[in-house]
Amino acid sequence: MIELKAVSKTYRLKGMKKRIFNRLTFTFPHDRNVAIVGPNGAGKSTLMRLISGAEQPDEGRIIRHGKISWPLAFSGGFNGSMTGLENIRFVARIYGADTDAVIEYVKEFSELGASLATPIKTYSSGMKARLAFGMSMAIDFDCYLIDEITAVGDGVFKRKSKAVFREKLPRARIIMVSHAMAQIREYCDCGLLVSRQGIWYFDNIEDLIAAYQEMMRAEKKHKVRAALDAASY
Repeated sequence: MIELKAVSKTYRLKGMKKRIFNRLTFTFPHDRNVAIVGPNGAGKSTLMRLISGAEQPDEGRIIRHGKISWPLAFSGGFNGSMTGLENIRFVARIYGADTDAVIEYVKEFSELGASLATPIKTYSSGMKARLAFGMSMAIDFDCYLIDEITAVGDGVFKRKSKAVFREKLPRARIIMVSHAMAQIREYCDCGLLVSRQGIWYFDNIEDLIAAYQEMMRAEKKHKVRAALDAASY
């Protein structure tokens, strides 16, 4: 489904270089739902953006088989000067979907009403997330990318989103980034542990969760010890 071949990614920040991935090679199982977990800053969201094509690797190749979604609720690809409706039409045409059907679906699902006729740059972050999620659900993908989707909308909208998303699962696979282990258990059956020291694949979801929790405990102990050492001077 998705193959990463010797993928490298580096960011340049204030004159410094921060390497996130160095010649990463991995093939995502085509018949499994894959979790991506790890501490903040380890590169989980960067990996999702690379998989989706929102960012390009510095080196290496990413091969995608089938139709892959953008990260659900990710609104970074919107054109801020275009209206919500114009963005919907643009995306529908890119994916070869029925434009009118996609528009009607997103109108009903997003509940944005007259705001769809206004430029995206006037939207709040919540409005952008509703629009992005509605567009994701309006188009059938072979694989859905999910980056902390529980942060989208109020309680009612979250429940509606979850119900609609569950309808997609029998016909599609998912790759999910989340800090919520209950959500990881609910949707995924294998996964990647991403850290600053390396990346490990676990075929069993419970083994992945155990390794992640142990890593977070070790990181917390290290921070406490560092704080105590600093306070002693």
